[in-house]
Formats: sequence, C-alpha cells, structure tokens
Amino acid sequence: MTIALTVYGQLVFKWQLGSQEMPETSAQKAFFLLQQFWNPWILTGFAAAFLAALFWMAAMTKLPISRAYPLMSVAFVAVTIASAFLLDEPIAPTKLAGVLLLIPSLALVTK
Repeated sequence: MTIALTVYGQLVFKWQLGSQEMPETSAQKAFFLLQQFWNPWILTGFAAAFLAALFWMAAMTKLPISRAYPLMSVAFVAVTIASAFLLDEPIAPTKLAGVLLLIPSLALVTK
C-alpha cells in the first residue's frame, strides 16, 4: 500500500501542477503553492502521502529495513510506466533501460 499510495500521490501532483507555471519571486511561489491546498486533487495527494507513511510505519514493525526500503524503488518503475500511459510522458530508451535494470537489481537486493 505504501508504494501504491506514493505512486498515486506523485501522479496526481504532476497531473494537477504539470501545466502550471511557477511564479518568479519567492513570495509569489509561496502564495502559489499555498493556493494549491484548495485543490481537492492535491488534497488527495497529501492524504495518500499521509496514509503511505502509516503503512510504512506498519511495515517497519514486521520487516527489516534493509529488505523493505529497496522495495520502495518499485515506485520509480510504477511512476515511469504510469506517467507514460496516464500523462503521455515519453520513455526515452535510456530511461527504459534503467527501469529494466532496476527490476533484477531489486530481486538481488531483497533476497
């Protein structure tokens, strides 16, 4: 659940903020980001992050961190694939190669 909620939150943030431009000054940037709290989709992203943290805490009671933490890399794979399908982001050959290398690496680290 930690990975699924993390991926959801990242995709929602990009979906909602990806087409907007960040203002120039620090004050404008802060105001812009604070305004995003009123966006219901952004709020679901924050809720997902909070729930992901709760699930992570639960996982830490059962798994050694040396096994659990590398599994968080699955989020990189999931976000890369989902962003291509849901957000029409390109997957460059080098990015695809990196994702394909990450999968067997995770198998080795978590054994």
